[in-house]
Amino acid sequence: MSLRITNIRLPIAEPEDGLRPRLARALGLADSAPVDYRILRKALDARDAGALQFVYTAEVRGDDEALLSRLASRSNKQVRVERFVEEPFVLPPPGSVPLEHRPIVVGSGPAGLVAAYFLAEQGYRPLVLERGRRVNERIHDVAAFDKGGPHDPESNYLFGEGGAGTFSDGKLTYRSSGPDVRRVLELFAECKGKPSVVYDARPHLGSNRLPAVVKAIRRGIEALGGEVRFGCRVEDLDLSDGRLRGVMTSSGHIPASVVILAIGHSARDTYEMLLRRGVPMQQKPFQLGVRIEQPQGIVNRVTYGPNRLEEVIGAASYSLVANGPHDLFTFCMCAGGYIMPSVSQPGYFCTNGMSLSKHDSPYANSGLVVTIPTEAFEGTDILAGVRLQEKYERLAFEVGRGDYSCPIQRAPDFLAGRLTQGVPANSYPRGAVGANIGDLVPPLVAEALMHGLPIMDRRWQGRFLRDATLVGPEARGSAPVRIVRDDDTRQTPGLDGLYPVGEGAGYAGGIVSAAVDGLRTARAVIARYARG
Repeated sequence: MSLRITNIRLPIAEPEDGLRPRLARALGLADSAPVDYRILRKALDARDAGALQFVYTAEVRGDDEALLSRLASRSNKQVRVERFVEEPFVLPPPGSVPLEHRPIVVGSGPAGLVAAYFLAEQGYRPLVLERGRRVNERIHDVAAFDKGGPHDPESNYLFGEGGAGTFSDGKLTYRSSGPDVRRVLELFAECKGKPSVVYDARPHLGSNRLPAVVKAIRRGIEALGGEVRFGCRVEDLDLSDGRLRGVMTSSGHIPASVVILAIGHSARDTYEMLLRRGVPMQQKPFQLGVRIEQPQGIVNRVTYGPNRLEEVIGAASYSLVANGPHDLFTFCMCAGGYIMPSVSQPGYFCTNGMSLSKHDSPYANSGLVVTIPTEAFEGTDILAGVRLQEKYERLAFEVGRGDYSCPIQRAPDFLAGRLTQGVPANSYPRGAVGANIGDLVPPLVAEALMHGLPIMDRRWQGRFLRDATLVGPEARGSAPVRIVRDDDTRQTPGLDGLYPVGEGAGYAGGIVSAAVDGLRTARAVIARYARG
């Protein structure tokens, strides 16, 4: 039997060892009483900058049900004690439909890797096809690009082992909970992630830790009988009479009756192929905007006040929304982070943000985006949203001198309608060039920035924009396309065996949501098919 104890508080300076006696006290036991517990959730209460506290929810376990039943009645105004039964994580028994070929997973981002891992764990020996390189090789390619080297269209910030999330902030937040989310976070923790990602309210790995996690998951797939092939780009689908027969790749034809399509949101050539093949897709609203950068010290002072709490709990973050005709909101805020090029195609440019686990850059940056409705797309074809991304990314590349320099403008200059003199200090590695950022985004985004930035600045008493710069565009926050799938079977209607998943299919928006989507599709495949 277990109890859940909610609202146990520790001052931020107190070691976590102090949690055990506080749990004992909440149960009416002596501080020294042995308590078998597990942290379920840990969050920071920052409402009073002078008395910051961590707030815990914990599970207390024991064999004496009579004692635990008596203790469960000890709730008070501050602490809640109640019986706790956690919904278990389960996978179904293998189905009965014979699986002639091992399942293929296209893409090794979080959706693809997690789908492949659970298929491998259940004995299905999946084959993962990744167009890019192994993560260690990819790290070198990205570092060379940051130093001014050429762009590699198959190994970059968006393509390669781990997908786009490998070189992101590494946030593992997710809006819902439940056994599937818990199991995904546990998998990340088991695969060289921090144990705290399972219970932190704002779990974060950092771009320096993510490659090790990605590699560990891949090695787990291989140890369980799966295979990962790198430098293998899927170029076509082999379809016959509404059924999948295989995939055509840069390395030849591979027979398959199950393909999990986890392509990521930047595989534009794959979208084109799917459209030619008649795979049903829909336009989908997506986020587009710019990225704002400020000194991290200002963010710390606005959040923590005069106390230098960043030395205790790390760099501060923020989340802001300015409502208007088109709501402007911050997205993927990177405390102590860096601006990086989110580029998958030569001749295009857009930005993103990343931070390392220590959050030790002197800069903070965040996306400032607007949701672009489909009616604002410039055209009615399925890929009109992609064309809109490409239009502004191509323009940004030209403004950036054709060498992936980053267009930049001081925020006060943007609002005043004047160009910035010189190039402000920034964290972008390849150099920046002055530009009118409003020209690099659709008019409705520029209007939302003009309306929303002053609102955000007032909330910070004039400190949000004073030393801020804007760079852009920020165009890869989500996919502008949804590959249609059935809610129950998770397959594309009319194409038996094709399972679109993750951000690229339009069903996720972050590392954890993509991974959970991959897990749930693996469950659907397991429930239908017998092991090969």
